[in-house]
Amino acid sequence: MGLFSRNKPKIKVESTKKDGFSGWVKCTHCNEMIHANEIEQNEHCCPKCDYHYRLTATQRIELMADEGSFVEFFTEFKPLDPLKFVDTESYAKRLKIAQEKSGRDEGVMVGTCTIKGMRVALGVLDFSFMAGSMGSVVGERLTSIIEYALDESLPVVIVSASGGARMQESILSLMQMAKTSAALAKLSEKKIPYISVLTNPTTGGVTASFASLGDIIIAEPDALIGFAGPRVVEQTIGQKLPPKAQKSEFLLEKGMIDCIVNRHELKERLFLLLDFLMDNDRTYGLQELINIPEEEYAGNRSTNSD
Repeated sequence: MGLFSRNKPKIKVESTKKDGFSGWVKCTHCNEMIHANEIEQNEHCCPKCDYHYRLTATQRIELMADEGSFVEFFTEFKPLDPLKFVDTESYAKRLKIAQEKSGRDEGVMVGTCTIKGMRVALGVLDFSFMAGSMGSVVGERLTSIIEYALDESLPVVIVSASGGARMQESILSLMQMAKTSAALAKLSEKKIPYISVLTNPTTGGVTASFASLGDIIIAEPDALIGFAGPRVVEQTIGQKLPPKAQKSEFLLEKGMIDCIVNRHELKERLFLLLDFLMDNDRTYGLQELINIPEEEYAGNRSTNSD
């Protein structure tokens, strides 16, 4: 062996930490380093700053619905390409890529479930499928579940996460705004409650239609909500928007939404609101329910369920 030779040390590279976490990620909001599994175990919220990361439709349903209670409806409606639309690539190819990437056939899941035992008609947009854009099938499935709720006298909850109407379907996607709004008008006439939940982001034709028509409109913290994005608005009006414009907190201050609810509290708040709106005998008022502090949930439940 030469003077400077030595045996090369054996280095073992571990792809997974022994504590079970798959690795470190930097929070996009507070820039703190956090274990990925820690975010997942905290309902996909940063444990340091509580920033709410996006959920898929399946994850959202697991968060809101009682375990095993969700039954998906109207899967027979499948996306088509009636306009044979092509931009940098064909719409048919974009649909195929989105389906493979998301594992879903479209950008919405609708069906029925129970929330703390109460049967509810539920629709959830999936941002992972073409940015949750509203095409013909999304509009048809949402309208169908609203009409089903009308027949069954079920309250409706729709969770939005969308970039707006789907440009590849042109006027066909824009007509979904009118169709979903008309179905909700019938629901209102029958005095069946509809709660709209806005998550990050909710924009475009979705904001301009069913997302803004709830009897009660809930938003997650720090969610981007608006018709056009801040940059487009600033370019159009030629001036800077106020700080935090188009975020949940700003919209609550201006009266566009009714309350901001942390993801950890959403299921309980939905139950209390729906329980009240379905005309049960309750002693507290609606405004109290909208603004009720988290620590009072259990007290209201026990006091008013006797």
